[in-house]
Amino acid sequence: MAKITWKPGTMEYPLPPVMISCGTMEKPNIMTAAWTGIVSSEPPMTYVSIRPSRFSHQLIKQSGEFVINLTTLPLLTAADYCGVKSGKDVDKFNKMNLTAGKCSQISCPQIIESPVSLECKVVNITNYGSHDMFLAQIVAVNVDDQYLDQNGKLCLEKAGLIAYSHNYYYTLGRNVGFFGFSVCRSALKAKEKMKNVIVEIKEPKFIKTEKSDKFTHKKWQPKQQKKKFNGKEKFEKSKKMNFDNEFDQKQNAKKSSKKGWSYPKRFSDKDKMKQ
Repeated sequence: MAKITWKPGTMEYPLPPVMISCGTMEKPNIMTAAWTGIVSSEPPMTYVSIRPSRFSHQLIKQSGEFVINLTTLPLLTAADYCGVKSGKDVDKFNKMNLTAGKCSQISCPQIIESPVSLECKVVNITNYGSHDMFLAQIVAVNVDDQYLDQNGKLCLEKAGLIAYSHNYYYTLGRNVGFFGFSVCRSALKAKEKMKNVIVEIKEPKFIKTEKSDKFTHKKWQPKQQKKKFNGKEKFEKSKKMNFDNEFDQKQNAKKSSKKGWSYPKRFSDKDKMKQ
């Protein structure tokens, strides 16, 4: 296995495809951005990089405020739409049936449907060529209470967060560890035991019938189409048939097998004439 060296590029994945809400409550706007992250924990600082040509760039530059709304699987279609459509041409809140909610520390709206919304105030704007980086302080965090447990702990893994990697969206996978598990003895022992676990995929069992040791499968056969009723053909055919003789022959054949039974003779039209 060998690595191939490419020219410099933006290949740091996966990224969070967050929905940046900005503007005012009267004229709100949303844009989707993946170039965002945490800069500092004390004080809590974040950033978002936006092209100057984007409609949201001017709104954030004028107000100095924006909200980072985390994206979930139910919000994926809206997030993708807000990343390709411009706020100049369409009201994205109205088009995607999203709710603009008031924030506690800033004037621009948050997205109510998002599980976590970070209220941000811009501290500095720095140009780095194609994008301007808006460095901002997180002044408030709004959390959906349905993701809080009995102790008030945030269970964000239940929200169904989305990741973005090289032009594709992905849902998050299973939990493979926790922070500091590499130095936790109990966690390392549990992980070591899992290495020896062998998963076998067994074939389904079939129960044999008492009649036969072999399995029988009914072959599928197409249904036969019913012939259309032809009244004229049936009438002509019935004129040529002798019902009395045929009836007697069939009945006598059936009853002859039974002992002490004889079917009464039927009279034909000729016998009736004699009587």
